[in-house]
Amino acid sequence: MTAPTPNALDRLKRWLLEPQVGQQGALVTPPAEPDDLVDGGERAPQAAPRTYPWWRVMSLTGVDYFSTLGYQPGVAFLAAGALSPVATLVLVLVTLLGALPVYRQVARESPHGEGSISILERLLPWWPGKLMVLVLIGFLITDLTITVTLSAADASVHLVRNPLLSGLLQDRQPGLTLVLILLLGAIFLRGFRLRVSLAAPLVVAYVGLGAVLIVRALVELAGRPELLSAWREGLLRTHGDPLAMLAVAALLFPRLALGLSGFETGVTVMPLVRGDPDDASRGYRGRIRQTRQLLLVVALVMSVLLLGSSLVTTLLIPAEQFRAGGEANGRALAYLAHALLGPVFGTAYDLVTILILWFASASALGGLLNLVPRYLPRYGMAPDWARVTRPLVLLFTVICVAVTIIFGASVDAQAGAYATGVLVLITGASVAVTLSARRRYERVLTLLYALIAAVFVYTTIANAIERPAGVRIGAVFILAVVVVSILSRATRSTELRYERMELDRAAERFLIESGGRPMRFVAHHPGPDGRRSARSTTTPDERGDEYRIKTREARAMVHLPPGETPVFIEVHVTDASEFSDVIEVRGLEIGGNRVLRVEAASVPNAIAALLLFVRDATLQVPHVYFGWNERGPVANAARFLISGEGDVAVVTHEILRQAEKDRRRRPVVHLGG
Repeated sequence: MTAPTPNALDRLKRWLLEPQVGQQGALVTPPAEPDDLVDGGERAPQAAPRTYPWWRVMSLTGVDYFSTLGYQPGVAFLAAGALSPVATLVLVLVTLLGALPVYRQVARESPHGEGSISILERLLPWWPGKLMVLVLIGFLITDLTITVTLSAADASVHLVRNPLLSGLLQDRQPGLTLVLILLLGAIFLRGFRLRVSLAAPLVVAYVGLGAVLIVRALVELAGRPELLSAWREGLLRTHGDPLAMLAVAALLFPRLALGLSGFETGVTVMPLVRGDPDDASRGYRGRIRQTRQLLLVVALVMSVLLLGSSLVTTLLIPAEQFRAGGEANGRALAYLAHALLGPVFGTAYDLVTILILWFASASALGGLLNLVPRYLPRYGMAPDWARVTRPLVLLFTVICVAVTIIFGASVDAQAGAYATGVLVLITGASVAVTLSARRRYERVLTLLYALIAAVFVYTTIANAIERPAGVRIGAVFILAVVVVSILSRATRSTELRYERMELDRAAERFLIESGGRPMRFVAHHPGPDGRRSARSTTTPDERGDEYRIKTREARAMVHLPPGETPVFIEVHVTDASEFSDVIEVRGLEIGGNRVLRVEAASVPNAIAALLLFVRDATLQVPHVYFGWNERGPVANAARFLISGEGDVAVVTHEILRQAEKDRRRRPVVHLGG
């Protein structure tokens, strides 16, 4: 009998859920294959990635960071007007004295590229830490989504405003933006990679052409000193003195904060940075040192480019050209390239800018594709289809299209939302390194990082109040992440939920000495409040009276057979917010009673996993005995989801029922009392 031919819908479903092994995202996880940065595929275990000198890896950070020069000068002028160069100076100072020290410390504490979110996850355990991570993930999704849409929008601006194409593409910028996003999604459905060997020449060409352009513009300014004099006199006339200018510029700085992007990328590419030969045995000091050098150089280069581009565009471009509909709107440097160096150089600059902006979109989309698989499945907060790429590609492509339509593909309208995402991430990083320094009792560093964190908290709040679009988008993503996470956690709660089982010698001996007979376990809630550590070697009653009483109850109410000596199971919940964990089992003999003390994230899941492990180890189906729980079903369900306890007997049986379909091989659950 031949198998039925799958219909088109089945083939589509199989194609969507097919893993694209060996492909990685850009901003959240290191590449799986030696030369990869961005991929549209499911993460899979791979060999260690090939490493490069830090200056080559810098190009990967530059794709995201340097590409903001395509729109940053115009955004800065619209935000600060003639004061734009001074406001940009404040931005540079915050970059070098604030963001750079923070992320150099993040690199020190996450040598495998985990980034600042993982530091917070480590410092803030249990549900408060998970909630903080979910909030930051929501804003990271905002940041990456706006990176895709903003970069695509600015790339289309450079296309439409190019003199050679303006007549053909006039008034089609929104449509072109959507085409670029859909094209990006289609390529990711097939699989896409941005290699170091491709990123390096692209970034060198972009920075090189930009440097030539800025030098040419400075030469133009040197030949027209009246422009500089008129600018300086206008500022003094408006603001009075340099201190007043700096004060106003500091207030305007939050509007320019999108120029801070790129630091998180600089940390997440750390696995590609070549360290010392003995790095693994020395805490990856070489990799950390080289990455910190990378961050310093990229910050210095960007600072020079930001200051130079802001000065020349402010002084050489008429103000009306920056506004919506103007030739310099969203492409200030490209405008100068055509004006000062002619159409050939200008078109070359347009082309390189479009390429780096498009690859910045690709890098951000790759980061989105790996953001969900990196964090949420570990918390049990992602549906199964989130482990493969193509459904996520479709989801995030639709989201990017929706965001583009909402903002009308406007570069200026999206700048505030982008700045919000960037600022929240940097604020989270500064808080993380502050808490870490405090935990190490480094008072001076704690104070310095706390001051930096305060600056970014102020900047984030000021930007959110003035331009709340980013907060609104972030709130939508946070709400979506939390709702999906709760539903997914609830539906997946009856999985076995463990990575591996680790038994000490005493526990192994208990299994060996079972003599080929089915082992019988009695679930015991240790102590008056059930909070005794599984590592404890004492009980409230060293003579074992507590266990003897429990044995009598089990014989009387749960029909434990006479003559059978049970082994007691005591589960200590380590962190109920973790979905899966290593289950550690210690064997103890107390007052003639054998006790297995277990450390796990959930009581019923740990007991079910242990029973299946015992069955496979002894080749006998074990039995477990429970007493009734006196709480109501709603309270039990809440306690199970939040604290890993609840109605242990019923949930243990359900977990076993789902894990083992054959009733003859399924561990037996007895309930009474």
